Amino acid sequence: MYNFFDPTRVLFGAGQLNHLHEQAMPGKKAMVVISNGKSTRENGALDRTMNELQQAGVETVLFDKVGANPLKSVVEEGGRFARDNGCDFVVALGGGSVMDAAKIMAMYALQPGDLWDYVAGATGKMKPLVNPTLPIIAITTTAGTGSEVDQWGVVTNPETNEKIGCGGMDSLFPVIAVVDPELMATVPPKFTAYQGFDALFHSTEGYMSGVTSLIGDMVQLAAIENIGKYLARAVKDGSDMEAREHVAFANCDSACRASGSVRRG
Repeated sequence: MYNFFDPTRVLFGAGQLNHLHEQAMPGKKAMVVISNGKSTRENGALDRTMNELQQAGVETVLFDKVGANPLKSVVEEGGRFARDNGCDFVVALGGGSVMDAAKIMAMYALQPGDLWDYVAGATGKMKPLVNPTLPIIAITTTAGTGSEVDQWGVVTNPETNEKIGCGGMDSLFPVIAVVDPELMATVPPKFTAYQGFDALFHSTEGYMSGVTSLIGDMVQLAAIENIGKYLARAVKDGSDMEAREHVAFANCDSACRASGSVRRG
């Protein structure tokens, strides 16, 4: 038996970011979340995304403070930023850290109190959400975590020495995910390899697990096979769009099992 639920509309393939403006937007004003680095600005991904949102009639504000292993303080700041600017949805543009942080910002934006009030963990208070979450659009610039199609975000709290998965509610599945390998062409070879192995390990762990299912095995094997066949090519030549596309497919595919949207019932 298995339980499958995946409400995210995925725009997959080279050039698919160009079609974002054709989709029904989940709101009229978006907080666009990017990293505190330079890549999304320098490689044109931010300008392309802002142009697509503008064509769709969406007003935007930018939050650019997310680092690796997103901090509780930054996630809380982002949530307050979205609320104070009257944003009615969130757009994540980046890798796993950005997408994780953006989802939890969307969860926290309309809630009172501290983020840790709503976290399940050693020091989390596990309170139910008081208000709705904001809708999310996830645009991935890497192929590793599959965070664009799951409902979780990992947040680090230095004060309690915890790194915890937050969220998990169905409303945190992105409404739209854009998986466009053109956005991954400038990822350096070393990080292409690291991210590819991240996706590989997600699927390998799931396939070897004692808690599996027919559909889980299917998506995990497809991810493993695609990474095995195409990752070396993507590492060798980042402009090889066929290789980039197959690795991105494996990443997105593996996240179905890793996120729990395919699970034994």
